[in-house]
Amino acid sequence: MRRLRRGRDLQRSLTMLHVFLLASALICAGAGVALGSFLSHSLRSEALNAEQTALVRYVDGVVRPKLVRGNRVVVPWSQDAQLGATVLTQPDILVVKVWKANGVLAWTNPVSRSSNGRRVANRDRHLIDHRFPLDDELGETIRENQPIAKLVGTGADGEDAFERNDLGFGHVFEVYAPIQSTNGTRAIGAYEIYADPRALGRLIGSRSRMLWLAVAGVFVALWAALALLVRGASRTLTRQNAKLRARTIRLAEANRLLEESALEAVESLNATVDAKDPYTAGHSQRVQRIAIALGEELGLDRERLDILRFAGLFHDIGKIAVPDAILTKPSTLTELEFEIVKRHPEDGARIVGRLQRLRAAVPAVLHHHERWDGNGYPHGLSGDGIPIEAAIVGLADAVDAMTTDRPYSSARTLEEATDEIVRNRGTQFAPDVVDAYVALVERVPELFGIDPAAGELVRA
Repeated sequence: MRRLRRGRDLQRSLTMLHVFLLASALICAGAGVALGSFLSHSLRSEALNAEQTALVRYVDGVVRPKLVRGNRVVVPWSQDAQLGATVLTQPDILVVKVWKANGVLAWTNPVSRSSNGRRVANRDRHLIDHRFPLDDELGETIRENQPIAKLVGTGADGEDAFERNDLGFGHVFEVYAPIQSTNGTRAIGAYEIYADPRALGRLIGSRSRMLWLAVAGVFVALWAALALLVRGASRTLTRQNAKLRARTIRLAEANRLLEESALEAVESLNATVDAKDPYTAGHSQRVQRIAIALGEELGLDRERLDILRFAGLFHDIGKIAVPDAILTKPSTLTELEFEIVKRHPEDGARIVGRLQRLRAAVPAVLHHHERWDGNGYPHGLSGDGIPIEAAIVGLADAVDAMTTDRPYSSARTLEEATDEIVRNRGTQFAPDVVDAYVALVERVPELFGIDPAAGELVRA
């Protein structure tokens, strides 16, 4: 009787185990589907927002300097072809339209890019100067002063029929973004951007598959762990956890060594940039030293000083892509050569952004050639829109450039360089950074290579 009862208890336990395992499998599957769906939706939204931001930033950087004068949208038709060609330099952009606040189509690029890569005449050019009702996304963008982005299919009519029907895409990525007034409080017009969604779709698809595989792997592992726990394999789990911890420690150590090796490689690459031009030997180290001193003068915290340490050292690393003949050219650069040089902040930002340890320095590297008045590059930021670290590195870079012999100019004295910096306070340079610089020049001129006894500029 006792054996029978034990047998029944065992059978009941086995049944309960099977039921629990089945129930846990269903729960894990349901939770995995719910979590995967939520994360996929979030991933898609973030990818669309990131693409929208990138497109708007690019178009605004290209179009605003040409078509916006003060708080008005003005079209200089003499630059029409050049502007159209520049807009299409971004490979995903198909068509850009510029609208005035009253619904008048002010400009659109002369040619567009079709789905097979060919450029075709933009038939919507005849709609320029026509006024359209502000009763859709265009009107909402202008009224709310906020961008709107979405994937849209074919079958449109009206002013956007060309992009939606004739370019050969099943879907296009459509973005409406306000052209903001100088104070940013209202929209004086809007950009309408059509972009090729295929690369974005492939990226979302690839990351979605990885996400679903990761979620599935996590929940399968969880269910397996539950099954092992139910079956009493605690010792095995303990050993596995110990092995996992040891492996994690080894992996963390390997990642640390890899990060250090990668940082050494970037430092070597940066040294290569300095070596390309004998006139700039030691430039990065001097900019780093001056930038850190300026940051301390401004009372920046330790984290921001670390950003200045890396950004000062690597601010010109993007020049590795600039031909030596341009870097060392003794005469004035041509417009094309200058455009090549102007790419180095973005190239440098991409290089340093590949290392987790350096990612905080990316904005300072990317924007160190922006000007306080908005006439800098690559994005035409102005005023407080420029990261303080970028403003500091930009001034330090300018000081060292002015006090160093270059192929195209002789070194200025520190006094001459300081006069130039002060003269450009509030136009090229941030006022607070200029004030900190002047204080440093008066207090510690040796920071800038001045021999206090001789009063002369020296270089180590």
